[in-house]
Amino acid sequence: MSMNRPVMTSPLTADELDVLREVEKRVLWLSTAIIDHANRVRPNSSGLKVGGHQASSASMVTLMTSLWFRHLRAEDRVSVKPHASPVLHAINYLLGRLDRSHLTRLREFGGLQSYPSRTKDPDPVDYSTGSVGIGATAPIWGAIARRYVDTAFGKAGAGRQYSLVGDAELDEGAVWEAVLDPAVAELGEIVWIVDLNRQSLDRVVPNIAAGKLQGMFSAAGWQVLTLKYGQLLEELFAREGGAALRARIDAMTNPEYQRLLRCDADELRHRLPGDGPSADAIRSLLERLDDDTLLNAIANLAGHDLSSLDEAFAAIDDTRPTVIFAYTVKGYGLATRGHPQNHSALLKEPQMRELAEILGTDLDDPWRPFPTDSPAAHLCTQTAERLRRSDPVITEPAPVPTDFGRTPSGRATTQAYLGRVLLDLTRQAPDVARRLVTVSPDVSSSTNLGGWVNKVGVWSAAERHNWFADDSETILHWRERPTGQHIQLGIAEVNLVSLIGELGATWSRWGEPLLPIGVLYDPFVERALEPWSFGIYAGGQSILVGTPSGVTLAPEGGAHQSIKTPSIGLEQPGCVSYEPAFAIDTEWVLLASLGRLGKPDGTSAYLRLSTRPVDQRLAAVPDDPAARERRRRHVVAGGYTLRRSERPKVTIAAMGAVVPEALSAADRLQQVGIPADLICVTSPDLLYRAVRAREGRDDAPSWILEQIFPVERATPLVTVLDGHPHTLSFLATINRVPSATLGVTEFGQSGSLEDVYRHHGLDTDSIVSAALDLIE
Repeated sequence: MSMNRPVMTSPLTADELDVLREVEKRVLWLSTAIIDHANRVRPNSSGLKVGGHQASSASMVTLMTSLWFRHLRAEDRVSVKPHASPVLHAINYLLGRLDRSHLTRLREFGGLQSYPSRTKDPDPVDYSTGSVGIGATAPIWGAIARRYVDTAFGKAGAGRQYSLVGDAELDEGAVWEAVLDPAVAELGEIVWIVDLNRQSLDRVVPNIAAGKLQGMFSAAGWQVLTLKYGQLLEELFAREGGAALRARIDAMTNPEYQRLLRCDADELRHRLPGDGPSADAIRSLLERLDDDTLLNAIANLAGHDLSSLDEAFAAIDDTRPTVIFAYTVKGYGLATRGHPQNHSALLKEPQMRELAEILGTDLDDPWRPFPTDSPAAHLCTQTAERLRRSDPVITEPAPVPTDFGRTPSGRATTQAYLGRVLLDLTRQAPDVARRLVTVSPDVSSSTNLGGWVNKVGVWSAAERHNWFADDSETILHWRERPTGQHIQLGIAEVNLVSLIGELGATWSRWGEPLLPIGVLYDPFVERALEPWSFGIYAGGQSILVGTPSGVTLAPEGGAHQSIKTPSIGLEQPGCVSYEPAFAIDTEWVLLASLGRLGKPDGTSAYLRLSTRPVDQRLAAVPDDPAARERRRRHVVAGGYTLRRSERPKVTIAAMGAVVPEALSAADRLQQVGIPADLICVTSPDLLYRAVRAREGRDDAPSWILEQIFPVERATPLVTVLDGHPHTLSFLATINRVPSATLGVTEFGQSGSLEDVYRHHGLDTDSIVSAALDLIE
């Protein structure tokens, strides 16, 4: 038997089915009542819509009841579609995982979140969702992260990774980037269940193209299971006239079928036969049905049939990923079922009372539990015990060194030094290096990870033969094995950042911290920003390295020149951003960033690196050990004084690749009798937090401001960086001085470095001119 086989594999007995239906009805009631209380009962002083999605939740109730109360194991993980969060909370309440007091606090400050959140909800949530498509794919990357931890440390065990996906989420490009990655076809623990309710926010989707979607998954190597009709409809199809009825429903457009859900029995008998050659046969079949059977049959889709779902879960092939297309009705069981505008519709009080009567509950006592000795209560208790997990014992990461003691010389790039630091860690801090895992799209060699990849190998769940191992001209050795520490994905930045987010959450899932570093071309940080930001929101801690960056990549042209990314680093919550100018700065900030990963109070980082070779002697690293350590602390805190004049008349604050031009400008200003201080900014992010802390708006340390911008040395300020100038413009507020901000405000173009710098006003002449304008 497969290690991923679910718990329940025997068919449902009649008694078990009755109990499961009772639980299903209670889950429907609770999920609907949670939203009803938030919108209709709870006082709302602002008058703003609270919201919630009763219809979207209702379509998932049967699916989630079957999964949780029949098939899940403690080691399994589930990503729940965003709008079904009340169903998850209802189930957790029935399992004793959510206190009753929280049921009245949906979308209240400090209460249940709008969408499932690992870090903010009070009950167990396996994956944060809410950003459409990103939560759906998260279990794919969670599966890889689990396998990586298990091969490296042996603590993660097994378990399926389920995604409960709204059919509209399949419109998202992130879904197909993930599905089509070659590594995904090997993940047999992945199971997606698509809630095929065929409605979007505004309408019934005319043609959901289910056949095309099924073909796309199949072509990607997935097992495809389709659950269309429930057992009641299947039984009718077997009767005389049933084949014609099936053909009639199969041929309907989605809107026509949905309209039938709004009909009473008389209307159904009139509309359903249609006017085709089989109309009389269908009409004859319908005449033999009572009204209740007919009304139940038209909505009897397999996504609401517990027995059909049971059979589907038992049929999953654990050797490859599986997708289950489950046909459902949006708003199933509610007065709003099937209505094209039911997405955010709320039941009125009379409708809630009618629903309570149908489901055997009480609107005036909505949270009443099952009687203690009832079969439903026993099922909840048994399920809770089966799904009980122990909190992971978190391994303390080895301390990361802060300085390797080397002073780089010659010409070097910050990008190249990334690979050098990783290799140094394998020699000087092997316990730290063991937890490093790098991820890149198909750019490992062009981002200077070649030496690291040659050293540690490429991770693969199973070893693969390297057919170029004996080729003497092969420089990059692609050895794929379970002990490798580099993961290569296709050209899809969304996949990369989604994976490092899950790799960065292993400390909280299985107690084994990893130190994930994702490397991509800096312009594509913007493409990857949403899933990376969402990964941070969900508790993932990682380092994202954007390289090469800026218009400094002059010959490559505007398509590969990033402009806004320094500002993105400053603005991204849960992340510290750096842009080092020199190799030693790169070492120090990378080591500091690694030291913040893999712990409850950890923080992600974004490093923006350059391919511009710079004379490392310009860094003027102090020889004295105490002075060197002081420099290191300043670099890590956000900036340092690179040159200090006796009586400065102007200050230049420069960042990254343009520091050589700033130094040259300071020399020329000195020659014309204008002494200049030069500040090398390594993190506008941390300096901005320091400014806010000094104002009492943040709890960050602010000591660095007095060190590099002391008030007694306040002068007019020129800021310059290879990025948008507003990134550093706030520095002028530290001492309220006149300022000129230089940077890039338009798309780049190809050319020599000199021409491109001159075009954007980053060259020495532009810096000198800006300083003269300020002081004269």
